[in-house]
Amino acid sequence: GDSCCNPLSMGYIQKLVEKKIPGIYVLSLKIGSSLIQDMENSFFMNVNDQVREVCTQLATDPHLKGGYNAMGFSQGGQFLRAVAQRCPSPPMLNLISVGGQHQGVYGFPRCPGESSHICDWIRKTLDLGAYTQAVQEHLVQAEYWHDPLKEEDYRKNSIFLADINQERGINETYKKNLMALKKFVMVKFLNDTMVDPPASEWFGFYKSGQAKETVPLQETSLYTEDRLGLQEMDKAGKLVFLGVKGDHLHFSEEWFDTTILPYLQ
Repeated sequence: GDSCCNPLSMGYIQKLVEKKIPGIYVLSLKIGSSLIQDMENSFFMNVNDQVREVCTQLATDPHLKGGYNAMGFSQGGQFLRAVAQRCPSPPMLNLISVGGQHQGVYGFPRCPGESSHICDWIRKTLDLGAYTQAVQEHLVQAEYWHDPLKEEDYRKNSIFLADINQERGINETYKKNLMALKKFVMVKFLNDTMVDPPASEWFGFYKSGQAKETVPLQETSLYTEDRLGLQEMDKAGKLVFLGVKGDHLHFSEEWFDTTILPYLQ
């Protein structure tokens, strides 16, 4: 529900970073040929195609060939993690996920953006058939819909999240590429009313078979079986868990300056 260059959101963040770190090069990713297309693609363009498009943009940008830091907001956090796992060249140095839903979502309480009719339609579609092929191919939010009551359906039919979370087998390249990060920073909003469950922002999720009790990353099979290398990264001090008071993507400039900017320098 956003675009690369909205002066109130991503455009504001870009200007903030450029002001605070003089001489830094910032690429704000645009998916599509216009800002409207960029916003629409955040709802309707297959995430795997978006990741491919971003990998091409990064690989062809001469400023990034020596490596870069990546920062993703909300679903952008998990999409950039897919970039880290699938596209090691140029190398991603640090990944900063601000409110990214790394174990997916089971609920869409406050849809982003102004378009309430789109949001209502998305909710109905997710309720009816999140794991049907047509919905998976054409609705972004379905591609990280994680139903703890239908784990088998999710594992079998999720075309994006189940793949990057190694739910159907181990892709050693994904693991190796993610573990090459210097730091993987995850920001969780402690009063989040948009992400369900908020634990997903730190890789936690609902205990399988119900949708009330959540477990932290360290108690998930993803961690105990170390399918992505997160356990090894955690022990090496590469995982950073940050909590910030406030609702989804609500943070102060001062917090951003003191907490996030050091990872970009």
